This record gives sequence, C-alpha cells and structure tokens, in this order.
Amino acid sequence: MAEKNILAYFKTPEEAEKISRKLQSLQVVDMSIDRFSAYPGGELNQPMNLLSGDMSLAGLTQNASITNPSAGVLAAASPAASGMSDGGEDGISGFDILLTVVIEESSFDQAMRVIQEAGGLV
Repeated sequence: MAEKNILAYFKTPEEAEKISRKLQSLQVVDMSIDRFSAYPGGELNQPMNLLSGDMSLAGLTQNASITNPSAGVLAAASPAASGMSDGGEDGISGFDILLTVVIEESSFDQAMRVIQEAGGLV
C-alpha cells in the first residue's frame, strides 16, 4: 500500500501526545513529536558566567544557543528578544510542536479529521 505523511503543529507537547495516542489505532507507519525554533540550541543546561560575558540576550529570552556574534545580533534584533512580544501577530504564533505522521493511505483522511478536530494546524 501507499503511504502518506502529515505535518501537524500544536501549541503544547501534551496536545500532540494526546493525538498521537488516538492515531495509534490507525495504520501508522511512523510518528514523532518534536519542538522547533527559529534559533539554534536546546534548553539552557550550562550555567552562564555574567562576569566573563558568556551569555546572550537571545540565550536568556529565546533559549537559543548562539555560536557566533553575527547570529547573536540577528537573534537579539527579534521583537521576541525583549520578552514583551512573541515576535508576530500572525495566526501561527505559538505552534512550535511538530507531530510528524507517516500513515497508510487508507487511513489518511481519518487521521486528518482527528488532528483537525483536536485543533492541530495542518
């Protein structure tokens, strides 16, 4: 049989997990849940040294791991760096959890309905 893929965006990992459990009853070939960001890096696991300057505005406000000065300037120029904005007024703000599903073609329409009824952005 043929396979199809779905990229669905959610606001929280819990929302994506809930839908992934519902999708398990369908013919899922593969599925994953990931968080993505416009900025590199993961969670801040290393302590920052305020005296040596081993810190950045983007690291503090956007949880970014900045690797060079140019990337730091670019990230700090974002409206989100102030902590007073999410960076935009568009309809997709906050949808930073990606549910990726590879599913048999016969179950595709049903999986799409389940995701959209739960508020996922497809």
